[in-house]
Amino acid sequence: MNWERPILTDSGGFQVFSLAQLRKMTEEGVKFQSHIDGSRHLLSPEKSIEIQRVLGSDIMMALDECPPGTAERKTVDESLALTTRWLKRCVESPKRDYQSLFGIVQGGMFPDLRQKSLEQIAEFDLPGYALGGFSVGEEKSVMRAVMEEITPKMPEDKPRYLMGVGTPEDLVHGINLGIDMFDCVFPTRAARNGVLFTWRGRLHIRRQQYTMDDQPIDPNCQCYTCRYYSLAYLRHLNKAGEINSSVLATIHNLHFYQDLMKACRTAIEAGEWEVFYAGWTNEKSPEVQFPQSRYRARS
Repeated sequence: MNWERPILTDSGGFQVFSLAQLRKMTEEGVKFQSHIDGSRHLLSPEKSIEIQRVLGSDIMMALDECPPGTAERKTVDESLALTTRWLKRCVESPKRDYQSLFGIVQGGMFPDLRQKSLEQIAEFDLPGYALGGFSVGEEKSVMRAVMEEITPKMPEDKPRYLMGVGTPEDLVHGINLGIDMFDCVFPTRAARNGVLFTWRGRLHIRRQQYTMDDQPIDPNCQCYTCRYYSLAYLRHLNKAGEINSSVLATIHNLHFYQDLMKACRTAIEAGEWEVFYAGWTNEKSPEVQFPQSRYRARS
């Protein structure tokens, strides 16, 4: 990939979750049917780790079951027990010396089950902890309430990784709780649907008001898209169904996310996080200087 930086891979658990009608959870692993050719496969904890080991992942995730956000308590409790048993098998599976395995805190929208999951993972003394099972059908307010309950209880001396949650607002809220790492398809999915992020808010490129607009998405953005293309041209590409519409929108959205994270790190280093966060939550765009880095807003 010509990528001389760390590589993080998921276990396949969430990907299988998305094949709800084509998979079956068993003690052995996940049995699922290909949506492409109908072939049948088994993804076991051992197989998941083997794949990630061969890929050369620096950070690999344990195989877990991800129940829907609206699942009943009994279902979530049974799922959590299975995830914990799978974690033990993942821990025991061969890895390369430099590879780190993260456990995934599950438990649905039940804070006590999240606590139970966290305590079970802690017994393995893993190098990092992930929060999984969010953005899977639950209300945003419920998700945030559970995050606010469990995140402060996670070890402060190890990375905290929030999986699959990725609006700009979610990221800033997560940092305020002490989250260190994020991943999400949201900025690229939004780009494919003509949604662009700026410090002023979201911009929907399909709107007619941009038909003749020769301004960039954001005059202050230094991404390739903003330096060379106008809103009018981006709207034309989108309306015409051109692949470059998604490419250019993705370049901008990912650049915005990187700038947002740099701004957060800068505010933390400068001891101005409270001011930055207050400005953000009040829907204001604080004037911030970029670069520099640190790892946590709250410890």
